[in-house]
Formats: sequence, structure tokens, C-alpha cells
Amino acid sequence: MFIARPAALLPALALSLAASAGSAQDFNAAMQSYLDSTISGFANHDILVEAIRAQNGETAGLSQADIDALDTAWRNEVGLSSQPTIDPVLNNAASDFLRGVVADAGGTITEVFVMDARGLNVAASAVTSDYWQGDEAKHSETYANGPGAVHFSEIEFDESSQTYQGQISLSIVDPASNEVVGAITVGVDAEALF
Repeated sequence: MFIARPAALLPALALSLAASAGSAQDFNAAMQSYLDSTISGFANHDILVEAIRAQNGETAGLSQADIDALDTAWRNEVGLSSQPTIDPVLNNAASDFLRGVVADAGGTITEVFVMDARGLNVAASAVTSDYWQGDEAKHSETYANGPGAVHFSEIEFDESSQTYQGQISLSIVDPASNEVVGAITVGVDAEALF
């Protein structure tokens, strides 16, 4: 009798997800539904808006060279015991809030991170592979496009969570001013949406 190892099942899972979704449009509809029913309830939470506003004040004057240096430092620290660039992002009240969101989602949410106006991580449920998201659609197609902007990624295998996931990204709006202050990305287990 052949017993498949989990890694051997991943391609089959991808095909299964594609077949059950029927199309990218079906998966986008499922992500939109999850956004409406769950993510919209926490995305503009005061603790996230306040953390972003505070960091926006600190990062507004950074040059692209400064951002690139911070991103390089972050990438070099991933997996190390000393993480002076990463620790302030992971060890704050907003990150604690995001870890609570992941825990409450019962496995549907695999990761959550919040970015400032420049696309730099402000808070994260777990370490991300890089610090600067400003050159990626999760930030460029949300923050720059104003309130209500949303970006849905393709389904991809995520090495850190060992799941096929899609990412739902949206602009974060300060409810008091209706001003976009940053963006949030929520990784969702693709299988859990169907």
C-alpha cells in the first residue's frame, strides 16, 4: 500500500483547489465574501490605525536608499537569534492584536501584516520574508488607490505556513478622517474558503 507524504499531496491539492474553484473568478468571489464577513471587522481597528500613524511619522523622511537598507537588514535577520530590525515590528501591541486575529480564525487566516504609507511593515502576526512591501501589488494597488481599494493575489504555495494561500490586501482608513494611512495583507488558507 502506498502512503503519500504531505509534500507529495501538495500538487494534488493545488489541482483539487483549481477544480473546486472552477476559475480565478470563483476564488476571488470567495475571498471577497471572506473580506466582507470577517476581515472588514478588524482591518481598520484603532490599534492598527494608531500604530500606522505613529510609524508614518517616523518613516516619512526616509529615502529609497534608507528603505532598501532596512529591507536588506530585515532579510539578513530572518532566522537569526538577534533581530534588531524585526523585533520592534513583531513585539508591539498591534502585532499582539494580529496574532489574536490569526488564533481566532481557526486556521483560515495563515498570516496578517500591516504596512505604513511607505510600504514598510508596522505589525505582523509572524515574521515576513521582507520588510518593504511598497514595490508589491499588496501595497501599490491598495494604499495608492484610496479608501476601499482591494487586491486579491493568486493562490500560491506559502513556504512559511506550508499551505496554499491567497492574500487579501486592502487600504487601511482612519475612520476619524477617512484618510488612507496604510494597508493590510491577510493570508487565507485557500482550502478553508471552499
